[in-house]
Amino acid sequence: MKILITGATGLIGSELVNLLLEKKHTVHFLTTSKSKIVNQPNFQGFYWNPQEGKIDERCLHEVDVIVHLAGATIAKRWTKAYKQEIIESRTLSSELLFNLVKKVPNQVKQVVTASGTAIYPESFSKIYDENTIDSEDSFLSNVVKKWEESVDTFNTLGIQVCKLRTGIVFSNKGGALPEMVAPVKLGFGAALGSGKQVQSWIHLSDLVAMYYFVIEHKLEGIYNAVSPQPVSNKQLTQTIAKTLKKSLWLPNIPEFVMKLSLGEMSYLLFSSKKLSSKKIEDAGFQFQFPNVEVAIGNLY
Repeated sequence: MKILITGATGLIGSELVNLLLEKKHTVHFLTTSKSKIVNQPNFQGFYWNPQEGKIDERCLHEVDVIVHLAGATIAKRWTKAYKQEIIESRTLSSELLFNLVKKVPNQVKQVVTASGTAIYPESFSKIYDENTIDSEDSFLSNVVKKWEESVDTFNTLGIQVCKLRTGIVFSNKGGALPEMVAPVKLGFGAALGSGKQVQSWIHLSDLVAMYYFVIEHKLEGIYNAVSPQPVSNKQLTQTIAKTLKKSLWLPNIPEFVMKLSLGEMSYLLFSSKKLSSKKIEDAGFQFQFPNVEVAIGNLY
């Protein structure tokens, strides 16, 4: 199978590329940096620039599946200009891909895209699944809605669309977890706010395996890419401390302190989303790291 990936050099993309190559698939990838373009028999890079509407049409040659991971990180202070970049990096890139697929003869049968869990309402107790219609009215929730709408256009071409609404990705190579681990390692760890906010998470290895699973089984529709066992911020902090053999002695960090430090982005630390993974499990997917103790233990 030949698979085109956007965002291939990111945390998730680079792991997925490794898995696909290991499984003997051919990978094409799009990059905005011409210096990152490589040309190997089973691994080829192509230039694109969604902001300028530029894309190398050869990227689609004999491609069966597109995996769309490109998007500006949300873990950066949300200025007005950067908010616009967060939205456009997702929607403009989807539109550019759609217009190319529509224009150029190809054999693309499936588009698998990253998406976000921010679309779900806040909750400390209620469990949400993919059938949930309610959503919250927040910046990130609206980003997810626009993001998914931009990819749904591929349905009009008769192409299957699969959206993985991804929780907090646990990895020791980047993302949120090393930021949580750092203060605990130094002996200054503490839960955030009440510590009761529920965090739906997934180990990077399980997430990448899930991408491969939905490609292999030609799945379409929305799936929550979260582990079966979400945890509270307090439980997560305690698990990190226990794994690192560190004590927690500081009081919880008030929300206003983090807001002063991070601005509106502090929402990410205090948001509470309790999500179900039952749909992907019912499809036959098995988690290697279903609980937080096993996941943190594996990474640290």
